[in-house]
Amino acid sequence: MIRLVTAGRLRRLREDADQARMDARAAQGQANAAWSQHVRELYAVTDRAERAEAATSEVGVILARAMQQLSATEQELLLKAIEIRRLRTELEAGPVEGSALTVLLHYGEPHTVYATREDALADTATHGVPTGTPWGPADEHPASASMWRLAAFIYHADSKGFRRAQMPTPRPVEGAA
Repeated sequence: MIRLVTAGRLRRLREDADQARMDARAAQGQANAAWSQHVRELYAVTDRAERAEAATSEVGVILARAMQQLSATEQELLLKAIEIRRLRTELEAGPVEGSALTVLLHYGEPHTVYATREDALADTATHGVPTGTPWGPADEHPASASMWRLAAFIYHADSKGFRRAQMPTPRPVEGAA
């Protein structure tokens, strides 16, 4: 089969080819734009994912620290609850006949009350008394004459209170017979 190609037909073929090239360029431009948009969105999503992962990791570290602090606080609360129960039991039991307290006097005025003499001696260093200072019995001078003095008090059930362990010796009243 022989086909004759005329100049008009050739011109139309060229126009169709030119139109096809222009359509191909436009399609390629749209494809390039779509690809660019896709890549930008991919980078944005990847960036958000990386930031979210970093934030999650940071939150995990903060949560772990908070859990450690919570555990330590719970332990401390448990120990304090045990101590409170012990002190309540001791308080409800009340003082026992013969139980003693030691009072630290500062120039004759009560300063601090201690459960035992050993506690008082251990704490006097915080008030400027050198550790290991010998504490002897009080002399005849009044308590106000001494900077620091320890006084022991013993519970007496009959009087429902504490009395001094060592009562000062009574002084004779002058002129009394």
